[in-house]
Amino acid sequence: MKKNETKLAVLIDAENITEKAFPDLFLEIAKIGEVAVKRIYGDFTSSANARWKNILNKYAIKPISQFAYTQGKNASDCVLIIDAMDLLHTQRFDGFCIVSSDSDFTGLAMRIREEGLKVFGFGAKKTPESFRNACNQFTFIELLEKTATPATNTTAADVPTTTSSRQTQGKTLPQTVNESIPYDLIKKAIEISCDETGFASASVVGSELVRMKPDFDARLYKKGNAPFITILREKTDMFEVKKKGTNLFVKLKS
Repeated sequence: MKKNETKLAVLIDAENITEKAFPDLFLEIAKIGEVAVKRIYGDFTSSANARWKNILNKYAIKPISQFAYTQGKNASDCVLIIDAMDLLHTQRFDGFCIVSSDSDFTGLAMRIREEGLKVFGFGAKKTPESFRNACNQFTFIELLEKTATPATNTTAADVPTTTSSRQTQGKTLPQTVNESIPYDLIKKAIEISCDETGFASASVVGSELVRMKPDFDARLYKKGNAPFITILREKTDMFEVKKKGTNLFVKLKS
C-alpha cells in the first residue's frame, strides 16, 4: 500500500446489487484508495444467491452468510451494520464503501462520518435520497454496468466530475434519460470556488459539486464520450471556459 493512500473497507449488500456491476465496481473503488477488507452479506444458504459463488471467488470477496430469522426481515443488514461498527472502532480505516440501494444504511453512513471517516455509497438509481445524501459521495451502479474505466490519476481535461479521469475502454457512455443538467448548482459551485477574477478551477468546481450534492456524477450528463466541460462550453450565454497550461478554468458570465 502506498504511503498516505486511503485505506478502505468495502461492505456489499448482496440483496441490493447485481453481478453485472462487477468488475467495474472495483475499478471505481480503486480510484478512491486501497481496499483492505471486502465482505458481502446475504443469505447464501438460499438457492437464489448461488449465482454469487463465481463472483466471490474471482474477486476474493469474503461472504458473510446470515439466514433470515423471520420472513420478510433482512437479518444480513443487521450483520453488515454490526461489522461496520466493529471495523470502525479498530481505527484502521480511512473510509468505507457501502454497496446497497437500501435506506436502512443511512444511519450507518452518518455515524461513520461523525468519526471523521469518508463514506462512499454505490447503489441503483432507486436508492432513497436520504442514503445518497448521507454519503460523502454516491455513485449510481447503472453507470458502472454500462462503462468500464481504468484506475488513473485525476486530470483536468474531463472535469468537473466525482472521481478521476472518465476515459472509456472503447465503450460509449450512456446518455441518461430525463437527466437535466443542474445549471443552478454548477453556478453556485463556481461562485464558491472562484478567485477575484471570477474564474474557478474546473477540478475544484467538481469537488464542490460533490460536496453539495453527493450523487452528482458528470457521467449522468455527458453526451457520448465528450468531456463534461464541453457541455459548459456549449452554454456560451452562461459560462466562459479557458485553458491555462493543462488546467481548465470556468467563469460565470454576467
